[in-house]
Amino acid sequence: MKNFTSFADAGDYKALLQQALEIKANSYGYQHIGRNKTVGLIFFNPSLRTRLSSVKAAYNLGAQAWVLNAGADSWTLEMADGAVMNGGTQEHIKDAIAVMSQYCDVLGVRTFPTLKDKAEDYGEVVFNKILQYATVPVISLESATLHPLQSFADLITVAETKQKERVKVVLTWAPHVRALPQCVPNSFCDWFSEIDWVDFVITHPEGYELDPKFTKGARIEYDQKKALEGADYVQAKNWSSYRDYGQVLGNDPAWMLTPDHMALTDSAKFLHCLPVRRNVEVSDAVLDAPGSLIIQEAGNRTISMQTVLHELLK
Repeated sequence: MKNFTSFADAGDYKALLQQALEIKANSYGYQHIGRNKTVGLIFFNPSLRTRLSSVKAAYNLGAQAWVLNAGADSWTLEMADGAVMNGGTQEHIKDAIAVMSQYCDVLGVRTFPTLKDKAEDYGEVVFNKILQYATVPVISLESATLHPLQSFADLITVAETKQKERVKVVLTWAPHVRALPQCVPNSFCDWFSEIDWVDFVITHPEGYELDPKFTKGARIEYDQKKALEGADYVQAKNWSSYRDYGQVLGNDPAWMLTPDHMALTDSAKFLHCLPVRRNVEVSDAVLDAPGSLIIQEAGNRTISMQTVLHELLK
């Protein structure tokens, strides 16, 4: 593993998953890996789980961690190549990332899409600049299009709770009060469409189709209730339109996940990356039910990051 930005970087996912389960069973048993090492974390947008779990994962491995909020804790960064910097930016991304690389052994980076320019977002312009200028391995803490650490944590959660060899996993669109990016659903599809013991179904209203390169091999069903039938796991998440980029095409409250929806499943476990708009995306009755894995799933964010750090630092 050179960097960690998508499912492709996981390599042998079964081996990586097994390593994660071993690390979870012995969280402090690998501190020799991180001894005298530093993990750098730079955030271009807010975070709760990613920030805290990344710091915790570093400490579990015996490493130190620093956190930088770009533009708030640092100078305002210029992104454009060849820019004449006579305006509001004080430091070029080229210099900043090269310098940060001097202060850490691995660099975790969280960027975010504009939801205005599809070509820029899906070209991962900012994240690719960081990959270009970094001289240490880079971990995606979320990018404009993907959130691989979240999806890896989702996989760990399913693997450690499944009751049968083969399971049906459903990703369902949910309503929201504003337009959200496609990072989490893209990444969930990127991972779960490749897992050979998963029957993977995506359900959403027409017009909310995701980028086909991430949904390959998945069954797409526009009838939410039909998709949920016999499901073992249900992941709910809102996303804005990929086709009409960044737009909210409709917000039918009937897509909010309720106990009536879950009654169609095979006593499915419930997943959500958090944060969640309660009683908009998902009802309290689902979020607080015994089958809800949202806190366990959030806890596994430490394990996904710790496993990736283990692979990059070893």
